[in-house]
Amino acid sequence: MQRHDEGQLLPLYALIVLVAGGAMLVLVHLGTLALHRAQARTAADAAALAGAAEGRDAAEQVATKNGAVLESFRRDGTDVEVRVRVGATHASARARREGCESADQPHPVVFATCPPSNPG
Repeated sequence: MQRHDEGQLLPLYALIVLVAGGAMLVLVHLGTLALHRAQARTAADAAALAGAAEGRDAAEQVATKNGAVLESFRRDGTDVEVRVRVGATHASARARREGCESADQPHPVVFATCPPSNPG
């Protein structure tokens, strides 16, 4: 009697290739979502800062330059809250304008240097 064992591992190899391919697709999708989330958070932070300093138009320009769409802009006195979208991912951020006499008048943002907290 002659045994024919040839090709017995072929279905196992095919299954391993399918599982590995599926895992790669899932990882690529998760990586894309993580990238969009980080991009949305960065765009929201930048848009909120620009909006607090210079208003809605500046917030929209900064969001667009960061690859996002400004979905909402809300100003309450010196506080600004924005919501942006990158792909299907949303992010929101807040910023406050301090040291201004009037929140209605845009003023340039001035960054002061700070001494090091741990000299040495």
